Amino acid sequence: MFNAFERKIAARYLRARRGERFVSIIAIFSLIGIALGVATLIIVMSVMNGFRQELLSQILGLNGDIGVYGANVPLTDYDAMTAKIRGITGVTGAFPIVQGEVLMSGPQGGATGGVARGIAPEGLEQLPTVSNHVVAGNLADLTGDDTIAIGGGLASQFGLSVGSQLTLILPQGKATVIGTIPSIQSFRVVAIFQTGMQQYDSSFVFLPLGAAQTLFQQPNAATQIQVFVTDPDHDDAIKQAIANAFPDNALNVQDWRQNNDSFLAAVTVEGNVMFLILTLIILVAAFNVISSLIMMVKDKAKDIAILRTMGASSGAVTRIFLMCGASVGVLGTFIGFGLGVTFCAYIDQIRQFVQRLLGVKLFDPTIYYLEALPAKLDWHQVTEVLVMSLILSLLATIYPSWRASHIDPVETLRSE
Repeated sequence: MFNAFERKIAARYLRARRGERFVSIIAIFSLIGIALGVATLIIVMSVMNGFRQELLSQILGLNGDIGVYGANVPLTDYDAMTAKIRGITGVTGAFPIVQGEVLMSGPQGGATGGVARGIAPEGLEQLPTVSNHVVAGNLADLTGDDTIAIGGGLASQFGLSVGSQLTLILPQGKATVIGTIPSIQSFRVVAIFQTGMQQYDSSFVFLPLGAAQTLFQQPNAATQIQVFVTDPDHDDAIKQAIANAFPDNALNVQDWRQNNDSFLAAVTVEGNVMFLILTLIILVAAFNVISSLIMMVKDKAKDIAILRTMGASSGAVTRIFLMCGASVGVLGTFIGFGLGVTFCAYIDQIRQFVQRLLGVKLFDPTIYYLEALPAKLDWHQVTEVLVMSLILSLLATIYPSWRASHIDPVETLRSE
């Protein structure tokens, strides 16, 4: 497509000579702008993908893939229902839970709201987010009517350790002859877990199933059955199978998408908006390519006229300047690709280095709910970014190249 003569001329025009360094500096800044735009877009989209993956893995690791709820009534025949659900093809586990909101208070005072969940020991083992991240005590001791497992954030907030007492206050309370009074019960901490998600570590506690039934006044009943499946992304058939297995029960069967639809929608919208905003960086750099090429065409007007009188066609001139602009765009795009991928590979190490250097906390887990800065490269997205950058860079060269090919050699040489 481009012959050796055209490539040689384009290479000479890209090298700055005396009196032409200003044009070359603009081209360099255009290259830097494209590289930074591509790198920033790759990094930000990868971080958002990482956030989504980490948060979903924490949510699914604590809540299961499908939830089976009774229609405004507790599930009283939960043992038989659980056994039947476990027999459905594609289901890897199912267990009942009793869950409700409570007010938690430590022995030194203070209180915070949270969620108490009653669960059987075999069910707790199927929650890797908890069972694989116990930092003190043992989940095997979560038995009886007065034991509890808490998160590391809650332990730090109240100064608790294994053996400490945590008081749970039920807002609904109990009805007595003198009126409704709060239901208050103390539990002994037998295990402390650290999931890495601040929201769970500071507000979730686990009780034996029987203890939770007593606390929430749900004797021989469960508030829901949590179900784990082999493929959470394709669980519609399993949801339908669960509904069909209990035709006489009014059940509400929801998967992880329905339970977290607001979160998923927010992440999707934020990702799309960030993509559009950061694309403007590449667009601005593309305009710099246009301005640098226009200035180059103006400076090289005499050279172009001489080339035309020597027999170079208007197409050859167009291709020369297309190569000049495309070289800046292509080189900037792939430099940005290298920077972005490298940054994502070492993003948490870079964060820690900057924190030590500046002495500030750049990533607060109490705000972002995670204790590490995640990044997940989506190669489909990376390809989209590269293709978009290359197209914008190529489009930026069209007008200056067309203008160069339409320079009148006679008028240009006459004016010299």
